Amino acid sequence: MNDIFSGNFTQQEPIPDESIAAAVAVMQHGRLHRYNEADGEVSEAALLEQEFAALIEAKYCLAVASGGYALATALRAIGVKQGDKVLTNAFTLAPVPGAIASVGAVPVFVGVTEGLVIDLNDLAAKADQADVLMLSHMRGHIVDMDKLMILAQTHGLLVIEDCAHTMGAKWGNNWSGRSGLVGCFSCQTYKHVNSGEGGLLVCDDDEIMARAIVLSGSYMIYEKHRAGPPLEAFEKVRLVTPNISGRMDNLRAAILRPQLRRLESQCQAWNDRYHVIDSALAQLAGLTRVKRPQQEKFVASSYQFLLLDWSDKAIKNVIARCFERGVELKWFGAADPVGFTSRYDSWTYAPSAPMPESDRILHGIMDMRVPLTFSLEDCAFVAKIISEEVTRVFEDTDVI
Repeated sequence: MNDIFSGNFTQQEPIPDESIAAAVAVMQHGRLHRYNEADGEVSEAALLEQEFAALIEAKYCLAVASGGYALATALRAIGVKQGDKVLTNAFTLAPVPGAIASVGAVPVFVGVTEGLVIDLNDLAAKADQADVLMLSHMRGHIVDMDKLMILAQTHGLLVIEDCAHTMGAKWGNNWSGRSGLVGCFSCQTYKHVNSGEGGLLVCDDDEIMARAIVLSGSYMIYEKHRAGPPLEAFEKVRLVTPNISGRMDNLRAAILRPQLRRLESQCQAWNDRYHVIDSALAQLAGLTRVKRPQQEKFVASSYQFLLLDWSDKAIKNVIARCFERGVELKWFGAADPVGFTSRYDSWTYAPSAPMPESDRILHGIMDMRVPLTFSLEDCAFVAKIISEEVTRVFEDTDVI
């Protein structure tokens, strides 16, 4: 009988003891609301903002309720209005086009390459259709940011970076989230820091950050944002910007602050696991690994590979055989999306035209979580199972 893996693909590490202690302290004093500070106290949320801004070399930072809320807030803060078109990736997760739709704007989808990044040629062809690009670093894959920013400047595109999967990553020497006008991060359970839900928004522009803070529900208590712009930046926006409350509370901020301090070592641990899996799948017939550029200093909390030009039947066979042996693979090519595996043509609220080259790639994308609860030996075992089952189906079946 074939060996079976018994690990849990959705089980994250326990919250660190230091985070638990900090959370208990907040619950003991009862000041969970971010603006509820004792005399001489700086709230956990304000400290988190300062620390994250310093970590990724941003001028300003705002802590909010979720990564999706950060994206929608960024769109509103830069002036996106009802009916505006916003460019975004065809390969992304639903909160990205969802954020665009939530402000009444219309997503314009841009194709994907075999590197699982936005297709710069397709972006150039569509750039004049919109003034804003919401760039998703989907599953931690970072496009050539040097080329993208030149293209954006040429076409006058404002860039918002969705960095839900790239906290701690870099392109060259630049932190992910620092090339565009605004960077948005997620602190949801399956991201690189874990507060259940939560988001962070970074920006260097005084007026945009002032708008974002007002939008988040500041109640004009601007001075309590230690990582915010000068008070005069709020004068122009404070009475014309709606309060769309989405603040992060002190409890979540307290849980996150100790995790930020160990982010670098956590990212290295994820990458160690990624490399074990990636090396084990090298030279496997029928399976295409994703090439990572040298400039990309990525952070891998998941693993993707491609079964390009395989039939639906053959791919479903691989998924089923792996699942029988305890390995959970998600497929972005299914006709009907399951769970989080939706794609551009799944979101019927947004108009789209077929993109044959991208459709071919999307059809072959296989996706797998890699939690830090997996040891390196676990990752080698998981890769062995994938290798064996892909090989069996490839050799025994007409996969095309």
